[in-house]
Amino acid sequence: MTDTPHSERTSVSERIDLAALPHDFLWGTATSAYQIEGAVAEDGRSPSIWDTFSHTPGKIAGDDHGDIACDHYHRWPEDLGLMKQLGTNAYRLSVAWPRVVPGGDGPVNPKGLDFYDQLIDALLDAGIKPSVTLYHWDLPQVLQDRGGWPERATAEHFAAYASAVAARLGDRVTHWATLNEPLCSAWIGHLEGVMAPGLTDLTAAVRASYHLLLGHGLAAQAIRAAAPGAEVGIVNNLNTVHAASDRPEDQAAALRMDGHVNRWWLDPVHGRGFPADMREVYGVELPERPGDLETIAAPLDWLGLNYYFPDTVTDDPDGPAPHARSVRRPGVPRTGMDWEIDANGIETLLLRLTHEYGPRRLYVTENGSSFPDVVRPDGTVDDPERQDYLIGHLAACASAARKGAPLAGYFAWSLLDNFEWAYGYDKRFGLVHVDYDTQVRTVKGSGHRYADIVRAHRGQAREAA
Repeated sequence: MTDTPHSERTSVSERIDLAALPHDFLWGTATSAYQIEGAVAEDGRSPSIWDTFSHTPGKIAGDDHGDIACDHYHRWPEDLGLMKQLGTNAYRLSVAWPRVVPGGDGPVNPKGLDFYDQLIDALLDAGIKPSVTLYHWDLPQVLQDRGGWPERATAEHFAAYASAVAARLGDRVTHWATLNEPLCSAWIGHLEGVMAPGLTDLTAAVRASYHLLLGHGLAAQAIRAAAPGAEVGIVNNLNTVHAASDRPEDQAAALRMDGHVNRWWLDPVHGRGFPADMREVYGVELPERPGDLETIAAPLDWLGLNYYFPDTVTDDPDGPAPHARSVRRPGVPRTGMDWEIDANGIETLLLRLTHEYGPRRLYVTENGSSFPDVVRPDGTVDDPERQDYLIGHLAACASAARKGAPLAGYFAWSLLDNFEWAYGYDKRFGLVHVDYDTQVRTVKGSGHRYADIVRAHRGQAREAA
């Protein structure tokens, strides 16, 4: 790809207020270990809960699993080349806990850390800033066998693992996330049962939520002790929540859902404790000990937002907590995941986080869309719907920055098509198409468009300087 012509930069700028974004804005892509690495039994890696879950019949669409995925463990130099082709200056990756500490606790596996060590060096040599997430759902199965996240010991083991990774990589990695989307780990994995470990137990889910956030706080302390100067954050997936009607019951349901998906995860890490109204909704005693809330509220250097869709809910008194049921709004465009498309939601959330929680910096750590991709006879993949989604959401991000949100970066989900959890390989989010039979990578139209946007912003920054 060559430099974008001035007319094309102008066209992009007309749709996205790129001047609202700081000159040192991070333009990145994001992935996670289990979704792309493969090599699940190589170099000392032990099984994770996702290995177990994905090999349980009926749990994953098409009975797919992550044994090979994108084979990134062996093909990472090629994937680094794709990042360079896109022109991005940041990459959000996750470290696989069972690769680094196969026993969950105890001895560190040097070969596991060697993989990430060489990847970090190569990223830095390419001028790409690594943003490392320590937990993207792949709990070592041995710890699940001992009770998993509902047990306090798991939070303590997580902190020890975080310390080991930060001690090895912290001389080069400055940008750290403790957890990715703890909501999914707790609610979807322990309450709804459609993600690993596949439980449907409210008490276990609430206890898991508590220990995940405790693990975050303990890990934040451990990272800073091992790597002074580290910038530590946490990544939450948040939704805008709307009531289906003006009925008081639906308005109350929307408040509960907001507590369930947003406030339960935001309030504790900002020193406000767990929301009292949601404690009452769940009716589960939290496993609190003196000092826990202070640990959970460890100071954040940044806050990560994963945003995909809004939620419209109605009262569901006989349903599971939070007794609110999502409903479809007719006539609203939707992605291939059947998720509503609402770019305004990302602006709303960025401004809400700014005004209600006062973060030092905000990053959009995931944002993207799945649509059915078609490989043309000439081998190219054009994806106009994904391009429209990308541009619309980036425009909303820039609008939020113009209105005062301290937005410092955007990470597109995802660099590659990959194993999409319970959806298997049917749903594709990548800016790069992956043929899973041949592992051939092809930059999609959305990838080229993202590269155009990155170049246009850099061109404006140079002109401003």
